[in-house]
Parts: sequence; structure tokens; C-alpha cells
Amino acid sequence: MYKGYSQAMDTAASQSTTVTGLAHAHDYPFLGQGSPPLEVAAAEGCYMITPTGRRILDAAGGAIVSNIGHGRREVGEAYARAAAQTAYIVPPFATPARAELVHRMRTRWLPGDINRVLFASGGSEAMDLGVRFARQHHLSAGRPERWRVFGRELSYHGATMATLAVGGHMGRRAGFEPWLVDEQTDQPRPPAHYCMRCPLGKTFPGCDIACADEVERVFEEIGPEEIAAFVVEPIVGSNAGALVPPGDYLERVARICKRHDILLIADEVMTGYGRTGRKFGVDHWDVVPDILVGGKGLTGGYAPLVAICAREEVTAPIAEAGDSVMFFTYGAHSPACAAASEVLRILEDEELVERAATVGAMLGERLRETFADHPHVAEVRGRGLLYGIEIVQDRETLEPFPADLSLVNAVVAAGLSMDVFFYPGGNDPARDVVCLGPPFILGDEEIEKIVTVLPKAIDSAIARKAPAPSLLGPPER
Repeated sequence: MYKGYSQAMDTAASQSTTVTGLAHAHDYPFLGQGSPPLEVAAAEGCYMITPTGRRILDAAGGAIVSNIGHGRREVGEAYARAAAQTAYIVPPFATPARAELVHRMRTRWLPGDINRVLFASGGSEAMDLGVRFARQHHLSAGRPERWRVFGRELSYHGATMATLAVGGHMGRRAGFEPWLVDEQTDQPRPPAHYCMRCPLGKTFPGCDIACADEVERVFEEIGPEEIAAFVVEPIVGSNAGALVPPGDYLERVARICKRHDILLIADEVMTGYGRTGRKFGVDHWDVVPDILVGGKGLTGGYAPLVAICAREEVTAPIAEAGDSVMFFTYGAHSPACAAASEVLRILEDEELVERAATVGAMLGERLRETFADHPHVAEVRGRGLLYGIEIVQDRETLEPFPADLSLVNAVVAAGLSMDVFFYPGGNDPARDVVCLGPPFILGDEEIEKIVTVLPKAIDSAIARKAPAPSLLGPPER
């Protein structure tokens, strides 16, 4: 186990983890059908603990959330102090916890000249606000014709109606099209930078990163004068499984947006706060977006909080017009802000972002060695401690397994039977992708367990050859 975590636990007021049964777990499932939920009574470090005392390695960090590990009592204590001081204060008012968090982010975390911060309580909610914010920027600046906000194919930016319209996850949009903006439902989208299955039929580096040129082609086809903002995940998350952009793709997209006066929104809900081995995913490239939405790792799972951040020139027209940005009721919740400040302090003091880079490189090397000759693993990809392992029926042709097999769900179930939790990802054509996003305190023992159990789980799922139900359902944001 990572030494810093052990030392923190040694100095905690209590080091015992109370494990109790879940007497009413059968009441919990909303739909009340299918397999009973996994019962988790406690968690510490990199592990979830069941009522029977089973220790399950959380190789997914929950939903790619946990970064400092479970059980850091100082975070809970910071939350409790703030709750006792200012439990609920309407979001526009300043509280000590809110002011401290914004100051810490502005001075130590945010890239470039991004210096304005607003908070929501979940990723979908925050992206929804970011979309509205982009539109409001243009309205306040006297450009009402700029209303379109959209992303790429193989993109996921949330589950609200607005974010479903923005994203390119056809599976999650299905059935909701009547409620989505008609003009956006069928509009063209640039392809994702999915080099393994290049939608343009090219090969990197000889492709000259043609997928970036496609962004401008789509802009021109739609009419850039109608576009308010373009949304990208710097590294595509669980939707396609840690797709890292090739070469200077992101810089070129940023320049294209700048040339057409289109705001660039970086969706860092999953990649922010050290997950990829840098403070933010965009920090791997020379890119400062106009709007950055970062969540999950902001509180490491200890409280619901997501930040919507922007450059001064984006907020200025709104302020000058005397307009305001509407808040959500639980945005900037003071106890959550206090928890976030403590999580960021731990990340800084224990140099866990740097650790995510070095330990992530070790994990990536072991994964590539493990699956170098596996007949059903097409690719291991990722950066820092965000990895995707894509599973296919035929490694040579990249033919996927039948969709009705739900292979990735079977892999997750098999992993849990061997006391490791992997995260199910993927979306056609990246149909079955196992995602890894463990806490940054991951040690040699945990890496060894991951690379030992994952190939067994994949082989077991393939041998099973039977449809597998999802243990999670669609991931929430």
C-alpha cells in the first residue's frame, strides 16, 4: 500500500473500519428486478468491503472517481466542520469554504488564464450549465445567431436533455429524440480520434491527423456563424475507453475554434484533477479551453461537486450586459467545497498527481505485456491512471463480439467473483471496453492483482458465451 495513505490512517482518530450488514439492501434497487446489488458496507484505501468481510479491489475508482483512496478521515472531518458552520447557504453568497476552494483552484490548479469558477453538484448538471453558459456568452455579446453546441461522435457529456443533445452517444439518445432540439438531432458530427478503427480509413502518422480537419469541415457544413461552442473530452473517457488524441490533434482543434470564434469547452469531468497524470487532461497539450468542466476527482468521491471554469473574456460580456448565470440549488454546497479543498490539499501535499503519472506508466506497461499476445484484446490505451482495454472476437479483423452477449458486463461480473471491480465501458463501434481508473495510491500489490485477474475475467466471460446483465446500468454523471 502507498506509504502516504498508511501514514494518514495511522494518525487518524480511529483506525478501525466498522463492517455491518445491510438489513434492507433488498429495498434499494429502483427497478426491483434483476440481480441483487453488490452490498458494500465500508471502504478503505483501494478496497471496498462487503458485510461478510470480503475485500474487493476497486480498480475502477468507483465510476473513475476515487483518487486519494477511500477512508481519509480528514476529508470527512473537513466536511463535518463546514456543515456545522454553514450547512446550506444560497449559492451566490460567499462562505469560507467556497472562497477558500475558489482561491486554491485559481492559484494552484486551473490552466492558463482560466480564473472564473462556478459549482454544480454533478457532471451532467455541470455540463448542462456549461452549455447554457456558452450560449449566454454569445447572447450577451450580441450574437443571438450562435446557438449550436455539440461534440463529436463517440462522445458522452451527460444525461440531461441538453447534454444528450450535445453528446454523440447514440445509445443513450435513443428514444429521447423527440425531446432533443430538432436541428441538433440529425446534424453532422466530426469523428472521434479513434485511430484503431479510423472512420476515415487512414493510419497515423501518415494520416496527417485528418480527423482534426474533419472538425473544420463540419463547422463549414453547418455554418460556423451558428455555432456557439464545440465540446471535447481531452482524452475520451469510458464511452470509448481512454482514447488519447494523436499528435497535435487537440491544438489544431483549438486553433480551428479560435479562427471561427467558437468557444472550446473541455469536458474534464473524468480526466480532471490528476487522473491522466497532469492536473487536467488539456495540460498534456498546449491548449487552454474557453470553458473547462472538471468533476469526479475534485472531491475524490467524498462529496458531490463539479466546477465550471472559464476565462475572463468569456464571462465579461455577461457581466457587462448586467446578466447573470442561473445556479442549481445545491451548487457550491459549502460542506462539499470544504471536502474538495481538503482533497486538493492531499493531492498537492502527497504529490499524488505525479504519482498517478509514474504509477500509471507502470500499470500501462504491465497491461501491455499481459495482453501483448491475447487473441481477444485489440488494444490497451490510456494515460496516467485512466486505461481502456478493448475486447474483440477477432484481433486481426477487429470484429467485435455480438452486442447481445454484453461481453463487458460478463467481464465485470467475473472480475467481481475474483474480488476485483472493473468498470464497464464502450459504445459501438468500441463495443466492449474494460476501463480502469483506480485510486492514485495504487501500489505494487494492487497492480499485480489487476494484471492477474483481468485476463482470467476476460477468458471466463468469453468461455461463458451467455448474455450478461449489467451490474451498474448506464453510468450516471
